[in-house]
Amino acid sequence: MSKVKAEYIWMDGHEPTQKLRSKTKVIDGSLSSLNDLPIWSFDGSSTNQAAGDNSDCMLQPISYVSDPIRGGDDVLVMCEVMNADGSFHSTNTRAHLREVDKKFKDQESWFGIEQEYTLFQGRVPLGWPEGGYPAPQGPFYCGVGADEVYGRDIVEEHLELCLDAGLEISGINAEVMPGQWEYQVGPLGPLDVADQLWISRWLLYRIAEDYGVSATLHPKPVKGDWNGAGAHTNFSTKSMRNDGGLKVIESACESLGKKHDKHIAVYGAHNEERLTGLHETCSIQDFRYGVSDRGASIRIPMATANDGKGYLEDRRPSANMDPYKVCSILIETTCG
Repeated sequence: MSKVKAEYIWMDGHEPTQKLRSKTKVIDGSLSSLNDLPIWSFDGSSTNQAAGDNSDCMLQPISYVSDPIRGGDDVLVMCEVMNADGSFHSTNTRAHLREVDKKFKDQESWFGIEQEYTLFQGRVPLGWPEGGYPAPQGPFYCGVGADEVYGRDIVEEHLELCLDAGLEISGINAEVMPGQWEYQVGPLGPLDVADQLWISRWLLYRIAEDYGVSATLHPKPVKGDWNGAGAHTNFSTKSMRNDGGLKVIESACESLGKKHDKHIAVYGAHNEERLTGLHETCSIQDFRYGVSDRGASIRIPMATANDGKGYLEDRRPSANMDPYKVCSILIETTCG
């Protein structure tokens, strides 16, 4: 009988930012649907999700893709964490997004998320001199050449793995700070984009292992005059994409401004270190929106303004944000 290796992936209870965990289950036979993947228990006391005297938590498979590292019929399985009695665990943020998506299904929300990250070798960003600094920011964004770009082999392999897994990756680029990169996921519906972002993060961490490099999503990995790392979230509803959509987008921006603090609260830990009003950010204390303004909280792309319809870019989420939370609150604030 054939065997399938299924890598069960979930988010733990680490605070203030949840971390990814995974373990492998060997399954007899082939997989034809999600129903072939059983619920599986794990030790929640080791992931900050349960007490030691009542430690069992459950992994409920909710989607899977081909495992591009192991190959063959092996799969990567995104899971929701459940309590032993089958109820949703308090760390399960996907459950709320599922309810939000169901409630506002007629809005047909689309998301595209720009995931920035920084590669580190030991205590310094990849390519930086030990105990020193590279040349000031300027030539590194979308750069080319060994003196300006570091880690391209990892980035290219990560892109191929994501595509082989069937993820909707739409691009990659070197970022403003040396050793910092970005890839984009989407456009997709809220559950799909969030599931795929988590799986793509897992693939990034996993492949970086092979190079002895770590990838961090910290929003300000290097203090001082260096760009932080964000997860700019591009968002639209059906009415925003239709004729006259610019008015809907402007109305949505007004609604987002009224709930700025509520959004910041779920847009990622340590975001105040990044949102300073410098380095292409708006201050965390302020809210403003504008056309083609990368120093605004919300950027309305030039093409959207010219066409009179399209999407908005929320520039506030940090690189370590939870996409389940970000998608949920964007829909709730603009569609509610």
